[in-house]
Amino acid sequence: MKNVSFATVAAIAVAGAVAASPASARDQIRIVGSSTVFPFTQAVAEEFANVTGNPAPVVESTGTGGGMKIFCGGVGEDFPDITGASRAMKESEHKACMDNGVDSVTEVLIGYDGIAFASARKGAVIDVTIPQLFQALAAEVEVDGKVVANPYKKWSEIDASLPDVEITVFGPPPTSGTRDAWVELVMEEGCEAFPAIEALEGEKKDQVCARMRTDGPFIEAGENDNLIVQRLNADENAFGIFGYSFLYENQDTLEGEKIDGVAPAFETIADGSYPVSRPLFFYIKNAHRGVIPGLDDFVGEYVSEAAMGDGGYLSERGLIPLGSEQRDAVRGDAEAGNNMTRYGS
Repeated sequence: MKNVSFATVAAIAVAGAVAASPASARDQIRIVGSSTVFPFTQAVAEEFANVTGNPAPVVESTGTGGGMKIFCGGVGEDFPDITGASRAMKESEHKACMDNGVDSVTEVLIGYDGIAFASARKGAVIDVTIPQLFQALAAEVEVDGKVVANPYKKWSEIDASLPDVEITVFGPPPTSGTRDAWVELVMEEGCEAFPAIEALEGEKKDQVCARMRTDGPFIEAGENDNLIVQRLNADENAFGIFGYSFLYENQDTLEGEKIDGVAPAFETIADGSYPVSRPLFFYIKNAHRGVIPGLDDFVGEYVSEAAMGDGGYLSERGLIPLGSEQRDAVRGDAEAGNNMTRYGS
């Protein structure tokens, strides 16, 4: 359960800050975090405002890593109440929270999402394997039994069955949870197919498996996935990496490409056949409950059946819902303010 004594002390501290500086007193919930989770949180914020008449929460797309840094910065009205994440909180981030007095946090698993590899509908079509994606995007690859700087400029140089066009892939920056998930599910998985890389030891192997190339074919496009969508529509030979919800919202102009023979879709992500899928979360700062107006009601709306249930309005935006029993458990933890215990807190 949440740390009641800490929450009480924090409430007094936050309330004191509000009283001391009324001009800066905050009557809106503040949320930061993942660009993938952003459209879901924005939808809940709009519904919350419509239903309650409260001001809509301020939702900022800062990336998962950036959101964690801001969220874990401290307790008080200057710090956000919630952060969205397209991966679980890391142990180092949890430690930063603890070090800054944010020692009661509830983790909420809202559902699942696929990471789409997509292009414009008028553009190139590709059916690519995870090892081939590693070869296209890694800074170093195996060639003739040696690990060398990536020489591949065209997809067809990797395999003759792939398009004879230059490799151009727009993707997320290192602060993005989507980037973290892509590295884990594609890069680190793909590198295992190459014996010379597998033979590397320790940090060197980790670096080769995780490091994206910086010589041009892979282009970091910032935290705004809509910019990637625009760039794909401007370049018919380019591909993009982003959350499935953005593909879902732009099906009129974009098409998901097959990875290991399976295209990203609601059904293939839900049944696990699409190989690049991941959980989505948000994290609540429990010290702000009962202090920031409407925070508990907002959390209740987010975990409601109307929002995250089967056929809920978040599934209409591309979220893959949890099973009913798992939703009930998540809802119970969120509404009770149960402290996450993954790292022993």
